Amino acid sequence: MRVLIVEDEPRMLELLRQGLYERGFTVMSAADGAAGLEIATTHEFDAIVLDIRLPHMDGYQMMAALRKRAYSTPVLMLTARDTEDEIILGLDLGADDYLTKPFSFLELAARLQAICRSGKRECPGTIEEGEVMVDLTRQAAKRGQQNVDLTRLEMLLLVCLMRDAGRCVPRQKLAESVWGPDHTVGSSALDVLMNSLRSKIDHPFPQKLIGTVRGSGYFFRHAAPAAESVTS
Repeated sequence: MRVLIVEDEPRMLELLRQGLYERGFTVMSAADGAAGLEIATTHEFDAIVLDIRLPHMDGYQMMAALRKRAYSTPVLMLTARDTEDEIILGLDLGADDYLTKPFSFLELAARLQAICRSGKRECPGTIEEGEVMVDLTRQAAKRGQQNVDLTRLEMLLLVCLMRDAGRCVPRQKLAESVWGPDHTVGSSALDVLMNSLRSKIDHPFPQKLIGTVRGSGYFFRHAAPAAESVTS
């Protein structure tokens, strides 16, 4: 597996490079976002490990530049703080997963393998439920006549909800639909991704389509579950 590491702290970069190399990864590296963007767009990789705090072009800017070019290689972002705002911004820009420093190399390797498996899945076709339409071939979504700009992970999550419209979809099933059956992401990652999806598919509209079933999962509003179990 070929991995690009973009990290500006020399000691951390060397630890990442050596740790992944010892676990069978082929590694290239860059010490700033501008160099990372150049390498990412001129070489083939299976995944990118991208630090947020970078000189010249930070991780968010590099992430946005990659997705603007329709760059589909999975990206795992590194953050020094487990803050919801940083996680939401990274996922919203198109990151596939995140990891908070400090972390173990076993976890990093497992997450890289998981996002690579997830990134290779194909979901052709179009799915519609009510006024929401997702074109998986074009990676586009609409609610009514309004285009909704979703990341790949948000789209996978929305499609899983829509395919079981009117029924509670368990959290485990939702996580597997996004990150694969061998996912290693924490429970909070699903909540963060769901909040991001709601901010785009629900918050701008008066009728809310995504509901929560306490302690169980989420549903796409078609024929809502029993009222006593449901919150918006």
